[in-house]
Amino acid sequence: MNRLARTYWMAKGVGRENLPRRIWQALLVRSGSLHRRLDQSNFSQALYHSQLGTQAAQKDLWLQRRRQFFPVVTAENLQAVCDEPTWSAQVVAVAEQALAGEYPFFSGWTGRLGWPPDFNLDPLHQTRWPVGRHWLTFARSGAPLGDIKLVWEASRLSLAYVFGRACTRRRDERYAEAFWQMLEAWVAQNPPELSAGWACGQEIAFRMMAMLFGALATLDYSAATPARLEMLSLLAWQSAQHIQRNLNGALMQGNNHGLSECLGLWTVGLLFGEFEQARRWRETALKHLAGQVARQVYDDGSFVQHSLNYHRLMLDDLLWVLRLAQINQQVLPPVIHDRFERASRWLLEMIDPASGRVPNYGANDGANVLPLSTCDYLDYRPTAQAACYLLHRKRVFESGPWDEKMLWLFGPEALSAPIQRPARGPVWIAPQGGYYILRGPESWAMTRCHTYRHRPSQADMLHVDLFFRGVNLLRDGGSYFYYHADPRWGHYFHSTAAHNTVQIGDGDQMTKGPRFLWFDWSRCQARVLSEDRLGWQWLELRLCGYGPDKSISHVRRLGRKGDCYAVQDRIDCPPGLPVRLRWRLAPLEWRREGQNFTANVNGQDFLLSLKSTPSAWVELLTGQEQAIPEGWESLYYGRRRVAPTIVAQAPGPCRFETILGPADQVQQARQELAGNE
Repeated sequence: MNRLARTYWMAKGVGRENLPRRIWQALLVRSGSLHRRLDQSNFSQALYHSQLGTQAAQKDLWLQRRRQFFPVVTAENLQAVCDEPTWSAQVVAVAEQALAGEYPFFSGWTGRLGWPPDFNLDPLHQTRWPVGRHWLTFARSGAPLGDIKLVWEASRLSLAYVFGRACTRRRDERYAEAFWQMLEAWVAQNPPELSAGWACGQEIAFRMMAMLFGALATLDYSAATPARLEMLSLLAWQSAQHIQRNLNGALMQGNNHGLSECLGLWTVGLLFGEFEQARRWRETALKHLAGQVARQVYDDGSFVQHSLNYHRLMLDDLLWVLRLAQINQQVLPPVIHDRFERASRWLLEMIDPASGRVPNYGANDGANVLPLSTCDYLDYRPTAQAACYLLHRKRVFESGPWDEKMLWLFGPEALSAPIQRPARGPVWIAPQGGYYILRGPESWAMTRCHTYRHRPSQADMLHVDLFFRGVNLLRDGGSYFYYHADPRWGHYFHSTAAHNTVQIGDGDQMTKGPRFLWFDWSRCQARVLSEDRLGWQWLELRLCGYGPDKSISHVRRLGRKGDCYAVQDRIDCPPGLPVRLRWRLAPLEWRREGQNFTANVNGQDFLLSLKSTPSAWVELLTGQEQAIPEGWESLYYGRRRVAPTIVAQAPGPCRFETILGPADQVQQARQELAGNE
């Protein structure tokens, strides 16, 4: 690709509307102006005291903050939403592991940080990030330090939610003391602007949310001394100062960073009224938050980042803002509530009702910024339940541990709210985002067909996810790491090969650019077809011309009848070009007979039957680690595991037909479809 084309796609990738902010940010950095704005002297304790509008006692100020915060929850309330064995395993055990030196990472594994934690240590690679130098000089992923998220994760202080909840239910002073010890350690190890923990305003906002929750949950314990409360007030002021002084750096990204940093600035402005800048912070944050929400949430509720995980992050951000606004009788711009409602409806369509899981689709960095339940990280019911209650004062799921987030945000009266299950039809589409769903009695399939308006994150068009009886049978590969020293893994998880679609040639559907950018964005067309005479409902999806000469196209027809699904792929490409169809499967015991693959799914034999050209070869691959990885998935950031993957390859142009469903229905479906050819 020539320089002019690269420049065009770079500008398109960062967003033309964001270019002025990008240019301005580059000037701020290169001129040294941003360094001066964020000099440590601007965050001193003396300056903090000079900008206090009131000299009230810290305990009184924090008691007032508690009245402005979420309702007080009791041990009895928590016992009503979660049984003791689950609580012990998911909350108490995590707290005790942390006190023993094992810190939780990305809701899926622990790293050895000691106690109090060593916040600037990457426990996976035993890499220590610098302290004492301005973060502008070093704080980015890459050699020699590695993935910055491996130190950011601990610095989010999400453990504050664990300690606060454990302290509330067990009434144990040890957990209150543990929270404040952790906070003291973070402050001591991370002087303002002189560590990686200050490099990102979004991380600062998430840390602020966690610190507020932990402090207010432990406020009545002796561990919450006036000196510690003063320390946290200072940190809140420093956090808002940083976000306000570098807000352009968040807004220029056009994604969740802008939302989260506005949340952080608004929250400090709302709850810390003693600061002279509080009103200005609130007004600035709300103005930008409204603009960011309007741009990032499409009319159909889809989110600009093409990711289920980031969709939840966005909803949790807005849940926080909307609920605090209700409590404090703050009037928000109507667009915030409107887009929150649209995005909440969208998420409900994507949640499997039996498991609470969603497709592991799009970039997934392990974020869970409001972890207020014992549910697994992969369960999205806590956010959906709380969102529905905020909007309608109703619940969408039966009572269960997913009610805990709703309890913390709205109080015990929410637990008795009526249940109104969402009406789900056999076909659902989100046309602006390009999401399509077909539903059967015990199953549903999601596919994506979208011409990008905003930058893509993975090369995954026409990917199909399938759930049956609560099991995600056809699934996405995930993300693993955003930065990996081994380029094989760095490319694999966001490549076309890590998705349930067709790879034509040895490349991807788009051209990979630097960092998170792609060039030559995919262009797609989709049609919902009328039900045919045999009762099959069809979607016709087309990935338009791509490749070096734009001569390649992939047409996929996705059909459903009952719980049977058919996928018909037609690939037009230069003769002899290798074409690979992949079906990434749940890690079950799959039995193979020719091109038929069967597994037992909750008492039902489920069959995937593949039909291809005679020249095709078909393999079932698991955990291949050669030059090109194959057969892997990542459900939790920083962890990968083997995932059985069917790979069918034939020279193009060619066709494939895949029928999958309960084994006793697939043969009849094959006969019906053969009769329609």
